[in-house]
Amino acid sequence: MKKAKIFSLLLFLMVSSIAFAQDELQIMAKDSIVQSSWIFGVGLNAVDDSGNVFDGIFNVGQEWNIVPYPSRVSIGRYFKSGLGLEAIGTYNQYKEGNIIDAKVITENVSYFGFDGRVTYDINKIIGQTGWFDPYVGVGAGYTDANNLGRGTYNAVVGFRTWFSDRWGLDFSSTGKWAMSQSDGATNHIQHAAGVVYQFGIEKGLSKRGEEKLELLAAIEKEKRRQNDSINEVNRLKDEALLAERLKKQKEEDALAAAEKAKVDAINKRKSEIKSRIENLGNVYFGLNSSVVSTSSKKILDSLAQVLEEIPTFKLKITSHTDSRGSSKYNDWLSQRRVDKTKAYMISKGVSEDKLTTEAYGESMLLNECDDNTYCPEEKHAVNRRSEFVILEF
Repeated sequence: MKKAKIFSLLLFLMVSSIAFAQDELQIMAKDSIVQSSWIFGVGLNAVDDSGNVFDGIFNVGQEWNIVPYPSRVSIGRYFKSGLGLEAIGTYNQYKEGNIIDAKVITENVSYFGFDGRVTYDINKIIGQTGWFDPYVGVGAGYTDANNLGRGTYNAVVGFRTWFSDRWGLDFSSTGKWAMSQSDGATNHIQHAAGVVYQFGIEKGLSKRGEEKLELLAAIEKEKRRQNDSINEVNRLKDEALLAERLKKQKEEDALAAAEKAKVDAINKRKSEIKSRIENLGNVYFGLNSSVVSTSSKKILDSLAQVLEEIPTFKLKITSHTDSRGSSKYNDWLSQRRVDKTKAYMISKGVSEDKLTTEAYGESMLLNECDDNTYCPEEKHAVNRRSEFVILEF
């Protein structure tokens, strides 16, 4: 018997260690990554046209052209495989004295670009970083520069850095080679920087998250095995004590049955009271109003009747507002509503010591109708309410 106790203790310690490790290995939000999405971007572009893609790449004053307002828009679909398809539109303006197609211009000239490209997420090779998302890609497009249209072959390298699952910044440089140079069209580089917004997101586990999931499954399997061993030891102990337990159980069953009948009766009574309160429903208010309406008074009259029937019954009244208006105003308005609700109850003969109140303002909305979401009036009306919480039977 002594050896069995020692064995049980060792098993308990092992299972406890596994349980602690399992808590440390829980799948967290950081273990999930965006696997596919749409990305919309708006930003700036700079055109570097020196007649050769890599000639004078840092000669900003002579060869870079930038307009001081958003000049680039993009939309793209990105897939679990790491591939992405993107469409891009850009506008720019060459400044007088800068170079276009290896020539110095004597007046400002507009630039238009429409490009499509296929990109690949380099994180698929180097591993996910969560916030840093480098990519490369190729594509083609049409560019009008120097009032001369030309098709282009494109190659891009860039990266996105994410502040959240939705918002980030995108930086890239694209080499654009003219498909035909017989008409004087040359090559150029287009740099871009902008804000991107991600939507239509589908998430999955990162490599680390998948490793955690596999490890958790292995721990759970080992935990079940250890529990089986403990259960076997306990089974042997239980068999030795079974005869004694059966005798004692008979004596206790009679007492338990009587106690259960008493508890069941109390619980049934509590359930009936709770259902009765819940069936009455909430008290609702008009917009920016704390007036207790006629329909609401009927509910409060019925509630007062319940309180009169049960001397020990105590109730908490909570009042709320919809999200419209400032938080400070809504806190004040919900306090007015809870005070008016309580005052009406007292006017119907309910003792004040049976009632407690709490005003929550707009902090406990029942639906999605917050400050950032448009909702029709009937949805806002659901949040303008007084509710009732049973404190004591």
